[in-house]
Amino acid sequence: MTESPDSRPKTLNFNVGVLGHVDSGKTSLARALSSTASTAAFDKNPQSRERGITLDLGFSAFTVDCPVHLRDSGGQQPYDSLQFTLVDCPGHASLIRTIIGGAQIIDLMMLVVDVVKGVQTQTAECLLIGELTCPRMVVVLNKVDLLPPNKRQSAIEKMTKRLHKTLESTRFKECPVIAVAAKPGGPEAPETEEPQGVTELIELLKKQTYLPKRDPNGDLLMAVDHCFSIRGQGTVMTGTILQGSLAINDTVEIPVLKVTKKIKSVQMFRKPVSGAMQGDRVGVCVTQFDPKLLERGLVCTPGSLRTLYAAIISARKIGYFKGSLATRAKFHITVGHETVMAKVTFFGLPPAETKPTPPEPSSLETPFTFDGEYFYQDEYVAGQREGASGPDPEQWALLEFERPVTCPALCLVIGSKLDTDIHANACRLAFQGRLLHGFEDKSYCETALPRLRIYKTKHKEGQVERVTDDYSVIGRSLFKKETNLQLFVGLKVTLSTGESGVIEGGFGQSGKFKIRIQEGLRPETKQLLSSTSKKKGKSGSKGGPTSEEEPKVESQPVSIHLHFKRYVFDPHKKMVQS
Repeated sequence: MTESPDSRPKTLNFNVGVLGHVDSGKTSLARALSSTASTAAFDKNPQSRERGITLDLGFSAFTVDCPVHLRDSGGQQPYDSLQFTLVDCPGHASLIRTIIGGAQIIDLMMLVVDVVKGVQTQTAECLLIGELTCPRMVVVLNKVDLLPPNKRQSAIEKMTKRLHKTLESTRFKECPVIAVAAKPGGPEAPETEEPQGVTELIELLKKQTYLPKRDPNGDLLMAVDHCFSIRGQGTVMTGTILQGSLAINDTVEIPVLKVTKKIKSVQMFRKPVSGAMQGDRVGVCVTQFDPKLLERGLVCTPGSLRTLYAAIISARKIGYFKGSLATRAKFHITVGHETVMAKVTFFGLPPAETKPTPPEPSSLETPFTFDGEYFYQDEYVAGQREGASGPDPEQWALLEFERPVTCPALCLVIGSKLDTDIHANACRLAFQGRLLHGFEDKSYCETALPRLRIYKTKHKEGQVERVTDDYSVIGRSLFKKETNLQLFVGLKVTLSTGESGVIEGGFGQSGKFKIRIQEGLRPETKQLLSSTSKKKGKSGSKGGPTSEEEPKVESQPVSIHLHFKRYVFDPHKKMVQS
């Protein structure tokens, strides 16, 4: 190392996500803004070259003088320059998973809107991802060169108004809107055409910057988006550090390949450095491996990432999703940098414990414990308050993955229905949450799920057939003939007349059973039961004299109610009564 780290000019790296609908001109805008293009930038995908559409997260960067409000970096050595790293996210709806992968490191979102077409399906989905992952946004109205010059200004104002209305209900209300033409004349135009409004956009971006919270502590987690080998040196992985830090000579793990590698050198935008930390965009050269094996993926401190077969997450439905969220349904789950299918089971607090709906949505970090009791839900429950819909009650979900996934603890989880028609004008992001607990054991169904106390309540109803004495009755219609009554012996039942009793055992072969009433039957119950059984006897006598108790005979038979709960994951399927 020639320069001491302190004498080098300090650059603050600021990640700007460029999102928007397909063909809104994101890549041309990134190109117009960029002076230095990093390796992954501007689409290495052949399909994309033909159509001019971004299929992977492209990264590129440009550096400007550090704006005054960032000069004071909280007592550290001041920054000299500000490097904007542009993360050009794909606009293809089917590539939503790529965007979610990149969105975790974005400090500011630049939403690109085609001024002629306005907000489209994917624009709305990008907005949502922005809301889930990013604190600030700038809207760029692109392709203003396509508007007739005499109507240009009024069209821009009209579109700006419309966008502000759309954004009113999001966390980005009042966000700045700016008009540009990134590539006047379109893709075919000669390169000599100067972009319009880009200098103003750079000034606006500088104004919107802040000191992102960067923390070098904790385990390293780096999202790799490109990988290639240099003969005689090793394999280079380029990507962004999501958490922690790295330095030359550190050992890192590539979980997908189940290998560890030593870091030989580190570069940040073509300049060698001794190390890097959260938020930095780096190239890391490690001892040789086949780059084809890892095009994208995660690199981490050895042993810090977990491979999960199932997980428990906090769950919150995304408001724009129109469908219902049903238990046992399958969703595409994006977690860490992977998207995988999973079967979902929703559960919430037991009805007695459900807190009054809070005015604010519950935190996604809602704690979950294995000691608690939870209530099984057939679907996600939306919030209801007097006459209007309020925030949803606290809920969780068990995700059972179709293949194991590797991810950090507490990471953001997004569930979507990506198999919905791309062209249908509907949001496909269904719910979001945080990963609260992971199951690393392949046989988690036997080893871990029985500890999960999620229950269903069951209710069975039968009738009293007759009284045998003051303390016992015979019941029917509660069980099928083939039911094993031994399982129910000892369970409490209540009669519709108020007495409670215990099932003592079967009676005969047809599913009838005997109930012991500890406190004894009340006189009025006996009267009721004798009159119903009398009624049966009477119907045989021909036109006998009617007794005065006839009206009472019409009364309802006495019903028997059995309530119990069953834990969904209890291998013995035991019936429990509180």
